[in-house]
Amino acid sequence: MSIILLALTFTALAGVQFVRLHADSPLDRTDAEVVADALPRLAFLRDALDSGSADRMQQLFPEGYFFSYALYGLAWVDVGARDTALRERALTEARWALAHTDSAAGRAVFSQTLDPPYGVFYQGWSTWLRGGVAQLHGPDAPELPRLRADARALAAAFQAKLDGSGSPFLTAYPGQAWPCDSVVGLAAVRRADRLTGDDHATLVGTWLAAADSRRDQRTGLLPHTVDPTSGQPTDLARATSQVIILRFLAEVDPAHGAADWTRFRQHFASTVPGVPGIREWPVGVDRTGDVDSGPLLLGLSASASAVALGDAVIYRDPAAAAALTGLAETTGLAIELRGKRRYLGGALPIGDAFLTWSLTARPGVVAAEGDGPSWTWRLPWYVVLPNSIAPWWMLVALAVRPRSKLSERGVPPTRTSH
Repeated sequence: MSIILLALTFTALAGVQFVRLHADSPLDRTDAEVVADALPRLAFLRDALDSGSADRMQQLFPEGYFFSYALYGLAWVDVGARDTALRERALTEARWALAHTDSAAGRAVFSQTLDPPYGVFYQGWSTWLRGGVAQLHGPDAPELPRLRADARALAAAFQAKLDGSGSPFLTAYPGQAWPCDSVVGLAAVRRADRLTGDDHATLVGTWLAAADSRRDQRTGLLPHTVDPTSGQPTDLARATSQVIILRFLAEVDPAHGAADWTRFRQHFASTVPGVPGIREWPVGVDRTGDVDSGPLLLGLSASASAVALGDAVIYRDPAAAAALTGLAETTGLAIELRGKRRYLGGALPIGDAFLTWSLTARPGVVAAEGDGPSWTWRLPWYVVLPNSIAPWWMLVALAVRPRSKLSERGVPPTRTSH
């Protein structure tokens, strides 16, 4: 009987995985369905944050604390925008998250001596979140004065850098610059412009021209790291930063973003059968992971794949969005208990936060060209899942067969000795 129960259990699990392979992406869901899917994820994240997950994530990478709160707040902003009935709750949660990023703990790893103060990473992400809260609240949002001041400080820092060395890329830490951080910062300025009435269109045009002249020659995309003074590339384009760049280029210049999403898919799409994730390095380059990417499996980055799902939504790429959603749901081993949904047993809440941020993303105004992965990526799973349960049913057959054969011959199943 125990063998039969095990066979039934593994069959049920395989069935669940088969269903998850075909999970609807955010592009295939209504606003109500996206929100219903997000709420148990957010419930888990809030519970984790209340239990100190941000401090634990800080021990894993330098921005773990900041990202834990920022992504939680940003996901709530998108939920509130999709469901007006949840707007007040979304504002409460997003402001709670913003208060944690705008705190001594939130700024702890950043240097006040940089321009803008605490660096472009901190100012870019925090201003972007503050802008999202202000946009969700409406024209009389109490965040608007601070938003205007911070956005102007960012814009002034960009202009000073461009006027000085000509580089469009600000530093996030002393002597270190990542283009993705500057894209976030410029996107925050653009969002603030729409809400405050300021106009930095000229700065954006100058910035884009300077950034385009410093692209990675191999891929045509913005590089992962640059010289902090000149802004010239010091590394190739990499998925870990590229997926962030793509998310925010949609705000800076949607056409630029859509074109880069097409290039990105060409160079970073997985070549592993059955795993339509994102490579950390361009096709033809095979290196190991590091603190930025985390561990790589077959050259693929789990974090980049999760964030790329949000990019696929923003650039209206239904095939890529469907494949990345199916991959996340199938490999994440999600469990929902007491209204809280978590992945990998809740061992890495920052991963849940990135995925939730992607799943709540709202489609942008420009669609990328080309097609994403074909549905055929699932074919290896169609082979693996049935074969994973076949041995259990073979054991069931072996356990049952001897008794049935003896019964057919009229031989009693047991013998009494005299």
